[in-house]
Amino acid sequence: RGAARGVDGTKLVVSIAAGVTLETLESLVPGARVVRAMPNTPCLIGEAAVGFALGSQATEEDAQAVEALFQGVVLRVGEKDLAAVTAVSGSGPAYVFLFIEALADAGVRAGLSRPVALQLAAQTVKGSASMQLQTGQHPGVLKDQVCSPGGTTIAAVEALEQNGFRFAAMSAVAAANKRCQELASATGAK
Repeated sequence: RGAARGVDGTKLVVSIAAGVTLETLESLVPGARVVRAMPNTPCLIGEAAVGFALGSQATEEDAQAVEALFQGVVLRVGEKDLAAVTAVSGSGPAYVFLFIEALADAGVRAGLSRPVALQLAAQTVKGSASMQLQTGQHPGVLKDQVCSPGGTTIAAVEALEQNGFRFAAMSAVAAANKRCQELASATGAK
C-alpha cells in the first residue's frame, strides 16, 4: 500500500507480488495501468520464464513494454492462470536447483568429486532444457531417445518412478498453486 503513494493514472505499474490480484492493485492505484507479472530468479541472468496479465486499463503498448522488460520467455496469460504460472515457473527454479543438487550428490556418492558432479549435473539440466526448447519435441519423446532397451537409463527411470518422482513434482506444483491462491484470498480478492 505504501508503494502506491504518488502513483497516478499516467503510470504503468508492474507488480511481481505473488497472489496480489489486478483488482486489488487497481484499487490501490486508481486510474493507473496495471500489469501483474510473475518472473523467476533466472531473470537475473536474462533467462526468465515470465507470465503476465494486463489490468483493465493496460494497453497493448503496455504488454509490449512488459515483454521488453524481461529477457527469456515472456508469455501473456489470463489472470486466472497466474497462480499456475507462479507454481510452475515462478517457483520452478527451486525444484530444478534441488534436482541439480540431488544429481550432484548422487555423483559424489558414485565417486565423482563435488565440483565435477555439480558441473555435470547443472550442464545436463541446461543442455536437456535447451534441447527440448530448440527441438520442440515432447519431453517423453526425448526421454525415450535416451532409454535403450535393458539399459542403464531405463533402469534409472524405473527407480525414479518407483520412488514417486512425477508425483513429487506434480505435488510440489499443486502445493505452490494452492498457496498462491491462499495469498490472493488473503489480500481480499474475490
